[in-house]
Amino acid sequence: MVGDGYNEALLHKTILVGDSGVGKTSLLVQFDQGKFIPGSFSATVGIGFTVMLLGDSGVGKTCFLLQFKDGAFLSGTFIATVGIDFRNKVVAVDGVKVKLQIWDTAGQERFRSVTHAYYRDAQALLLLYDITSKMSFDNIRAWLTEIHEYAQKDVVIMLLGNKADVSSERAVRTEDGASLAREYGVPFMETSAKTGMNVELAFLAIAKELKQRAVQPLDEPRFQIHEYIESQKKKSSCCAFS
Repeated sequence: MVGDGYNEALLHKTILVGDSGVGKTSLLVQFDQGKFIPGSFSATVGIGFTVMLLGDSGVGKTCFLLQFKDGAFLSGTFIATVGIDFRNKVVAVDGVKVKLQIWDTAGQERFRSVTHAYYRDAQALLLLYDITSKMSFDNIRAWLTEIHEYAQKDVVIMLLGNKADVSSERAVRTEDGASLAREYGVPFMETSAKTGMNVELAFLAIAKELKQRAVQPLDEPRFQIHEYIESQKKKSSCCAFS
């Protein structure tokens, strides 16, 4: 919410801890929604990760998140995200339930000090630019510099060229996005929050990478996120024309 009383310095994190079944989820829902939802909650998923969405204001981070969370595109003008917002979603990865807590961050410079404080807690970062905005693409290097300064050294990074459905207004070539991603050694996809193109794939690839890091024995072959993305994109293209 935007208001005169908003103070970046007053942003804090609170963690609920306690045995399963004591009502932590109900307490959170009561605070968040002001109501008690009767019935049984499934126990909070044991394996979970934090994913941050980063990029300039207006590249479509909020629409990207809502497309993944709710499977819907909300047209119209969004009020720019203030500070941090988040959504949770549980996905199945190789038969294991993985909870993703996804942080939607403000892209404006004036909120950057707020988002910097959260970088260190994220296991994965989805860095978005708008393919119709050359400036948002040119700013990716600055975002990557911030990431390398504030984030964990082993954080998973993925570069995404969003708004691929607006091809008539394209200002950034696909090959330029792919070239920049190769330079930094990160996976790359073009996506569309409107049509859903590659949105779920981006999150599932991240979830698979993080899950494998957490539970895979050291003597097993490491999950190759680049190869997984390419194989899934080819499978999707094949199915589209079958």
